[in-house]
Amino acid sequence: MPESPRSPRFGANYTPTQGWFHHWLDFDLDAVRADLDSIAGLGLDHIRVFPLWPLFQPNRTLIRPRAVEQLVALADAAAERGLDVNVDGLQGHLSSFDFLPAWTQTWHRRNIFADPEVVSGQEEYLRTLAAALADRPNFLGMTVGNEINQFSHDPHPDPDRISHEQAASWLERMIAACEAGAPGKFHLHAEYDAAWYQDAHPFTPAQAARIGAATAVHSWVFNGTAQRHGRTGVATEHHAAYMIELARAWHTDPARPVWLQEVGAPAPHIPAEHAAHFTERTIANALDCADVWGVTWWCSHDVARELADFPELEYSLGLLTNEREVKPAGQAIARIVEEWRDREYAPAPRTTALVLDTGDTVASPQRELCGPGGAFFEAWHRLTAQGVRPAVVLAEHEHDKEHLAARGITATATPSEVD
Repeated sequence: MPESPRSPRFGANYTPTQGWFHHWLDFDLDAVRADLDSIAGLGLDHIRVFPLWPLFQPNRTLIRPRAVEQLVALADAAAERGLDVNVDGLQGHLSSFDFLPAWTQTWHRRNIFADPEVVSGQEEYLRTLAAALADRPNFLGMTVGNEINQFSHDPHPDPDRISHEQAASWLERMIAACEAGAPGKFHLHAEYDAAWYQDAHPFTPAQAARIGAATAVHSWVFNGTAQRHGRTGVATEHHAAYMIELARAWHTDPARPVWLQEVGAPAPHIPAEHAAHFTERTIANALDCADVWGVTWWCSHDVARELADFPELEYSLGLLTNEREVKPAGQAIARIVEEWRDREYAPAPRTTALVLDTGDTVASPQRELCGPGGAFFEAWHRLTAQGVRPAVVLAEHEHDKEHLAARGITATATPSEVD
């Protein structure tokens, strides 16, 4: 695992301008290079890349060599522009669309987390992608998949239900497969916020905070936060920071990095004319938290209007237009990158912590109190509105003087005590 950087990393989730992620069907390296030029022009230092799993592994025993070669070519083109690359393996789910190979569906319907043959095929796929990139200096590592936890529980229309023990075992095996392909790289997994906010969800905060090289946070304010608190509400502008502090409560390694791997300004909750302000406030508040590895904005380029059936907000999330023109949020990111270029990242300790009790550290059966409208969520943001800069501490550590001292915490409060 790479050492925590002196300054945070800034990047973008790469959404190709030609064909969106379907570009792998008609891979055009010149178009990719032009996209990467526009990303590098913002001063960013890395991208997150998304192979489509059914296109790369259309059969359980066929991982297409040409597709892997194209992925390596993309990584090499990024290196030429000074961009490091993280690769998400199991796609999985992207922007409301599911991408699962035929050998897991319909007549071959099998649980993607529990079926032995499917899991073995996933391991070989992740190992193959990691191994193909292992010798590239700009290859950061693998993310197991993009929010693949959404396949495991409600509200997915056809979930592959598993226990939290099965989820942990599956994650351990997937991370081990990435490590086997590219030893020593920055391998991790990433879930959407049901892992933090949904009771009984099989993917848990403890898994997110303890498996893999870093804890990934995906912060989206369309989850009820902006609807409840408005576009400039404290909870809206601090949602990413809140999730980072929530994640840190479960860490057993006090120096474990947190990667704000997805965050964006979704319209209409964040109107286009306010996207730059939201971007600036979100990043400033996130970097007021310790141990943040970096911020990776969703996304690099807008989705082309010629593509049908996306939720409306998905078309306008880019830092750049589909014609590669810089948008106000992109201009804000460029300013932030420049401001941080020679700036030391050393946020002050958060000396007051709000005590969180989810019922059990491992399974966390009572997580809804952490989500928008929940007692803990609302209390944390009331403290923030008072200028307190709260951390989060699990109830089991509330009276653990050694744990509190290691984190610089000198005072604690419970949600019921917050005015």
